[in-house]
Amino acid sequence: MSTTSEHIKSIVSSLPEKPGVYQYYNNDGIIIYVGKAKNLKKRVSSYFNKEHDSPKTRVLVKQISSLKYIVVNTEEDALLLENNLIKKYQPRYNALLKDDKTYPSICIKKERFPRIFKTRNLVKDGSEYFGPYSSVYMANTFLEIIREIYQIRTCNLPLTKENIRSRKFKVCLQYHIKNCKGPCENLQTEDDYMQTIQEVRELIKGNVQSISDYLLLEMKKMAAEYRFEEAQRMKEKYELIEKFKQKSVVVNQTLSDIDVFSFSEDENAAYINILRIVKGAIVQGFTIEYKKKLDESKEDLLSMAIIELRQRLKSDSKEILVPFKLDLELSSAKISVPQRGDKLKLLELSLQNVRQYKLDKLKQQERLNPDQRMIRILSSLQKNLQLKELPLHIECFDNSNISGSDAVAACVVFKKAKPAKKEYRKYTIKTVVGPDDYESLREVVRRRYRRILDEATPLPNLIIADGGVGHMEAIRQVLQDELKLTIPIAGLAKDNRHKTNELLIGFPPKIIGMKATDELYKFLASIQEEVHRFAITFHREKRSKSQIRSELDEIKGIGEKSKNELLKQFKSVKRIRMATLDELIKIAGKSRASTIYSHFNDNLTR
Repeated sequence: MSTTSEHIKSIVSSLPEKPGVYQYYNNDGIIIYVGKAKNLKKRVSSYFNKEHDSPKTRVLVKQISSLKYIVVNTEEDALLLENNLIKKYQPRYNALLKDDKTYPSICIKKERFPRIFKTRNLVKDGSEYFGPYSSVYMANTFLEIIREIYQIRTCNLPLTKENIRSRKFKVCLQYHIKNCKGPCENLQTEDDYMQTIQEVRELIKGNVQSISDYLLLEMKKMAAEYRFEEAQRMKEKYELIEKFKQKSVVVNQTLSDIDVFSFSEDENAAYINILRIVKGAIVQGFTIEYKKKLDESKEDLLSMAIIELRQRLKSDSKEILVPFKLDLELSSAKISVPQRGDKLKLLELSLQNVRQYKLDKLKQQERLNPDQRMIRILSSLQKNLQLKELPLHIECFDNSNISGSDAVAACVVFKKAKPAKKEYRKYTIKTVVGPDDYESLREVVRRRYRRILDEATPLPNLIIADGGVGHMEAIRQVLQDELKLTIPIAGLAKDNRHKTNELLIGFPPKIIGMKATDELYKFLASIQEEVHRFAITFHREKRSKSQIRSELDEIKGIGEKSKNELLKQFKSVKRIRMATLDELIKIAGKSRASTIYSHFNDNLTR
């Protein structure tokens, strides 16, 4: 055992069995990982006394040369400390909160007669910041509502006592259009202005009802004192606040001060949404994203996000709703998983928001990099099927026949996860008598790949059979046994309701599980639908031509040219059968028309 290992072993052996935070360092003395634990000794020991399944965790453990720890009183304290240390040191192997400088906040500036404005720069000068808001539009809308209700200055003049006393400034247009009360000329006292700021602060926090109650009380008081003009202005402000309340999304007046969290993830990131409920209305919603580094559990990621979002949004709600059980206890709030009723509906609403955020992000990435979706889907397919190379060229086969008549088959080609329609091929079955799917498939595959070999054109990276084990085996027999080709073969098997429910690969086939909501499932389903559509369309064309041929070919003396002219004019054999003799004479001439008319009408009278 190396000196470093001995050093770590000695630290681990003396760790206390208490809550705390541990920090792993590499050889350069840089923090590479920060973690929390209910029991420091038990948690840290688990890194060094077993073989880890995750390759990323194994790499982390190899790089640990030293560790330090901090003991705290509760798991909640550990979570808070962990969150702060991760934000401070940005360790390489921690799930990191994605930089969100693009999101605006609303600032109440620390100054005499504070200004209120939108900003992306959070300056530590004692100013108050509320947000972040999920869009510039939301922040601007909120500021417009505040300015509609309250008269707050928008200038950046230094309104010190000395400047106001010396009459350094003059009121501007905002005063004359009644958007400001003119504190620059001492037309509004600082106490009166700060009362307005306090009301705005409560409004931003979502405490709308308390402001509404205060304004109503003041309005009645002024009216009782015969201060009718002031009471009227107070009434106008009260009505604007009530109007703002109606714009809020009301959920249930009995629900108050609740934080609702939802969770979604993909291979590389986790997304967590919060909805803040105050006095029965949704007053704030926000989604954050964590970039995964190790195989973090969804419970750990959600716990981190709860601490982070409650700090950011300055929430002191006493109740927290989550989508799954957490091994987390907070002294400041009760955590629960709703099972029914309005609280479950709130959770579902939050889940809609987090899924929409994830979808919007995906679309934005795809706009910036059109190949990203293709690479993601094909990489997932490669991983699931354990293919040696990315399946950039995929071909899929399907047969179509009814009771063995007009048997046809189709091959569709997908390149870079998109249909390559110019390379689609139709096949009329030539050597098979009767409805024999497997033999028909063998014929088509044989014809397809013999031609490709003769023409020396590229072979596909993957062949998909629209069917189960039997169809895969039919393709394998031709490819491997006859043509000596080694191309991976997959199958899309259906259940008894004719719905695709399994992806198969290999011989003997292995079942690859997929959810109907998976992007990969939807991609494979699109291939299956496309080959089915193409085969069915071709079969209908063949059947239609066959039916037309059998009807008109029975009439002696009617050649190909006459048949085409008749079909061009009447569109179908049925209409030719129903035509009058005069109508037929106009197209086919008297002699041929008489023959056609007699054929159809004689048949009707037999």
